[in-house]
Amino acid sequence: MIRHLVPDISSQMPRLPADIALQLPQGQRLGAADAPVKLSFSSWTSIARLKAGQIGALAEDYVEGKLQLEGAMRDIMRAVTKVLPGNPVHSDTGWWAHLLRRAKSMAAHTPAKDAAQIQFHYDVSDAFYALWLDPRRVYSCAYYADLGNPQVTLAQAQEAKLDHICRKLMLKPGERFLDIGAGWGALLLWAAEHYGVDATGITLSKNQHAHVQKLIDEKGLGQRVRMELRDYRDMSEDRPFDKISSVGMFEHVGQANMSAYFNKIMRLLAPGGLVMNHGITAGGLENRQLGAGMGDFIEKYIFPGGELLHVSAVLEHLARAGLEMVDTENLRPHYARTLWDWSDALEARLEDARQVLAADGGPERAEKTLRAYRLYLAGSAMSFEQGWIALHQVLATRPSGHVDDTPVKGAQSGYPFRRDYMYK
Repeated sequence: MIRHLVPDISSQMPRLPADIALQLPQGQRLGAADAPVKLSFSSWTSIARLKAGQIGALAEDYVEGKLQLEGAMRDIMRAVTKVLPGNPVHSDTGWWAHLLRRAKSMAAHTPAKDAAQIQFHYDVSDAFYALWLDPRRVYSCAYYADLGNPQVTLAQAQEAKLDHICRKLMLKPGERFLDIGAGWGALLLWAAEHYGVDATGITLSKNQHAHVQKLIDEKGLGQRVRMELRDYRDMSEDRPFDKISSVGMFEHVGQANMSAYFNKIMRLLAPGGLVMNHGITAGGLENRQLGAGMGDFIEKYIFPGGELLHVSAVLEHLARAGLEMVDTENLRPHYARTLWDWSDALEARLEDARQVLAADGGPERAEKTLRAYRLYLAGSAMSFEQGWIALHQVLATRPSGHVDDTPVKGAQSGYPFRRDYMYK
């Protein structure tokens, strides 16, 4: 049936942008001969998906080997923006879609499923991530002191981010500090080594836990730094923490659990303490993922169970828990540059990546994983540039309830209610 549609599909294709060429299953070529981006199809079904603007389904075809892409990833992503049928933020926002998302969120975020989903992503291969992350393996948005300066390296920007968070939290020697979703330990160790805190990190990734524990032992920090393989919901509330960070973690919590997440943080935080929540937020008020099938692609191949909320919804959940937001900063262009830095680094070492991934899962699985990550990194960079998603650092306090017990009358916390201290 699909082959009978060939004349209709090829003749009704929208006018191709000058930078895109198509190779059809029977060898016919459409578009400019010197186009920087070429899509070679082995199936007419894929062409129908292109015509319908089903970008996520096309990405799946690429991962599964039904579609070949030629060209630099930056050129490919520019081409994608030209064939989208509309703004992917505005799709799937009706009441029925909202109800289905909430039911799915409740089912997807049990402790056991969260652990499996985290391990699906973060335990792909430590060696693979090491190829394109900075030396500290910071897997979250960097902070470029000068976004317009190409001389600022990824490693410098990641260290600047670590220190930016520590300064915002006003970390002091001896304070009890908790890092929820501590990753490969960069923030945990930076806070301990540069600010003298007593630090606890938690993760659901077995690979990350083993890696950080090794670093703690090598640095001789075992007396005041610990890494635990633990769900945040299982953390003891007997001894509250003075400061808490959660970086790149709450995207995995799920909309249905967001109030419980901030309530747990509230109980883990000492009165007057500070918490920094750093995470990806939705560009639209109603969507939990990108439309045009892009969110479904990420759900299947990259982040199962991931859900995004608009920053206004994040602040509502935070406030309902009794936390007071004292500072919010949008780092959206910083994450676009971070992702392009990651993408460029991976593109420069594709063959190394194939070998590393094949050593763990065989060549076929390695090729699928590599294709998925190539699209994920570049596509995410494009999405941040377009404003379809954002990155917010939200600093909040647990008010002490005492008006006169802080240097700033009425502050009810250590926060000075001015920003200059963050940038000294």
